[in-house]
Amino acid sequence: MKKPILTLFAFAILYSANAQNIKPTGTIEFLSKDLARIIQKNATVEVIAEGFEFTEGPLWVDKEKMLLFSDIPANTIYKWTEGNGKEVYLKPGGYTEAKERGGFMGSNGLLLSPGGNLWICQHGDRRIAEMDATLQTPDETYRTVVDSFDGKKLNSPNDLILSKAGNLYFTDPSYGLASDSKKEIDFQGVYMMSPTGKVTMLLDSIDQPNGIAIFPNQKTLLVSNSDPVKKKWYAYDLAKDGSVTSGKVFHDASDASEPGLCDGFKIDKKGNVFASGPGGIWIFNQSGDLLGKIKLEGATAANCALSPDGKTLYITAEQYLLRMKMR
Repeated sequence: MKKPILTLFAFAILYSANAQNIKPTGTIEFLSKDLARIIQKNATVEVIAEGFEFTEGPLWVDKEKMLLFSDIPANTIYKWTEGNGKEVYLKPGGYTEAKERGGFMGSNGLLLSPGGNLWICQHGDRRIAEMDATLQTPDETYRTVVDSFDGKKLNSPNDLILSKAGNLYFTDPSYGLASDSKKEIDFQGVYMMSPTGKVTMLLDSIDQPNGIAIFPNQKTLLVSNSDPVKKKWYAYDLAKDGSVTSGKVFHDASDASEPGLCDGFKIDKKGNVFASGPGGIWIFNQSGDLLGKIKLEGATAANCALSPDGKTLYITAEQYLLRMKMR
């Protein structure tokens, strides 16, 4: 069992000093001709918002033409729109109690529920919660979606995804635990909650499960491990009942020396994976072949989101929100 303070330290190494206030830049590394079908060679990385502490969990809400994302240390969910830029959307977003606490207390992964409501991975409250308000009129009132397994409090839910069958999959690493928090589960798990509310532990073998997504064919679950020693993505076959069967290493980046870990990621409609990894965004096809990278200088990527047409990529990277119009 890892002590929370150690995992917090591992997470904290993602921060990089930017004393000269130089804004991040990006270059595209083409390792396969197939990447040219996804990203034009003249595509550029642009800073569209800044001044945050550590950004994560981006979610594009197409109906509202807005991007929602978390600032974890600030305990705030922001929204970004083309017309108004960044605005506070919810505060507090991840820790709602009055008692002061340390650690990473804010929100992380965000998702729309089957009913179109906002689901939030709340590090501080150690649960997945639903905002009890419409997307158009946000309010800091929440109801619990899931906060325990087998009668024990979750660690700090990090990321989440829904299958077409209505199963909710989520990761539960230890990053959000304060140093004095009572860790009730002695592993970092990957879970599934059925539409009836039954919670099943699927995996307890990943050191720090982080990003999670399902391929469009609904047959494979992809999970990243943000452990600094085992920088890997794992793929698992999904059974008809939603459980996982055989698993394998999707891609191993353990030898990469660039800053950053295997963190959040998204999968487009064709099965291409856009994954935060050492040095920037790693882009794979569905077979795990590395097509290329968006290499970032000046900031470490933590997560990303795609527009519905797959042409625009939003990247959360420390104190920045970045955008690349890929084609």
